[in-house]
Amino acid sequence: MTKITIAAVGDLLIKKKMIASAAKEGGFAPIFAKVKPLLRKSDLTIGNLETTFSGNHFREKPGKLLFNSPDHFAATLRNLGFDVLGTANNHCMDGKQSGLRRTLNVLDRHGLRHTGTYRSAREARRKLIVNVKGIQIGILAYTKGTNGIPVPDPWSVNRINRKKIIADVRSLKSQADFLIVCLHFGKEFRTHPDRNQIRLMHLLFKNGVNVVLGAHPHVLHPIRMFKMKDIDGLTRNRVAASSLGNFVSTEHPRHHARLRGTILILTLTKNAKGDTDVLKLSCVPTRILQNIGEKNVYRVVPDG
Repeated sequence: MTKITIAAVGDLLIKKKMIASAAKEGGFAPIFAKVKPLLRKSDLTIGNLETTFSGNHFREKPGKLLFNSPDHFAATLRNLGFDVLGTANNHCMDGKQSGLRRTLNVLDRHGLRHTGTYRSAREARRKLIVNVKGIQIGILAYTKGTNGIPVPDPWSVNRINRKKIIADVRSLKSQADFLIVCLHFGKEFRTHPDRNQIRLMHLLFKNGVNVVLGAHPHVLHPIRMFKMKDIDGLTRNRVAASSLGNFVSTEHPRHHARLRGTILILTLTKNAKGDTDVLKLSCVPTRILQNIGEKNVYRVVPDG
């Protein structure tokens, strides 16, 4: 029997105030010092990259919320223990096509694996499988939209399209022991999944997906684990985490729900027959502290 742990967090949302603060502190590392041990303890750590590494050519537009982070934030993420980042979200085109490509180049340079956005049609056809102690974990990522920014090459961003997702899931299922699908969907600041989200998650579980990790609402949703038989006749624990909340962000203090997230920790086992399932689910609530001690200092800490 093989046993591994997977840690997953929600939105990695670096805004200008935090970038300025990190510059004064000599980098982003102090922000995450209290949660680093929790992230590094797992065998596989996954997050949603809600920013880009578009470089110095990035242009802001008045009235538009566009995100770009310094490259050394990627080094911080790797140092924190992140292994895989989902890159399909509504901000992935903030630096246009060149920013999308550069983001993936920066992640590659820092040894961070990624899924959801691509530099070529050929790359888009390759599916991400991570071997963790002999357990093959397949990871897919999709987004509902790109904030209205055009995507010149449709293959460069995985959009939520039921037929495409099911086809990807079915092809990946034949190669992987365990499937995780990251979905950027739902309504911002709503605290529960809506009917369409629940239906989509159910459809994915029915087709053999083990875990759905959701992002976009920026607030925490209830996390459910339940047994369900899929179309291949396999009864497995399914984990529905439709929004893991903000792991890191800056928000108006009155929006305290947006300053909370969770580290979802899944314990997986693979038995002698090769069956892989979730044995246990636990959560470490997290909170973003703002302006502590002095103005514009930020910390992500375990909450309670």
